[in-house]
Amino acid sequence: MNHEDDTRRLASDFMSEIKPGEKIILNGELGAGKTFFIKSALGSVGIQNVNSPSFAIVNEYWGGQKFFHFDFYRLKNAAELYEIGWQDYLNDDEAVMFVEWGNLIPEVIPKERIEIMIESKNEKTREITFARY
Repeated sequence: MNHEDDTRRLASDFMSEIKPGEKIILNGELGAGKTFFIKSALGSVGIQNVNSPSFAIVNEYWGGQKFFHFDFYRLKNAAELYEIGWQDYLNDDEAVMFVEWGNLIPEVIPKERIEIMIESKNEKTREITFARY
């Protein structure tokens, strides 16, 4: 990917394939574009007020269906997630869940998921790979 417009198109195409209940885990270095990908994906379904939940841990959005956007970057352990109702979020089969930095607390990541790895090749180029588990 050489341009933000390419990422927006990819995120939009990705969202056209997503079904309720999907769990999507995004990993990559700081500044790789995880939040930008999620903003672009949700923007493609009409949600414009997307912000990183770094301090809140989770943001919830509604755009014809529910979306949960988690960020594990500042979490110390899985107990912090369970305190805010992680299991309830996981069990919501109607919502699409995005998780940034899922690799930091791998023990809570669902077995069935889509993983997106975003790697910066240079300031303007990203490599984005997808895997379904």
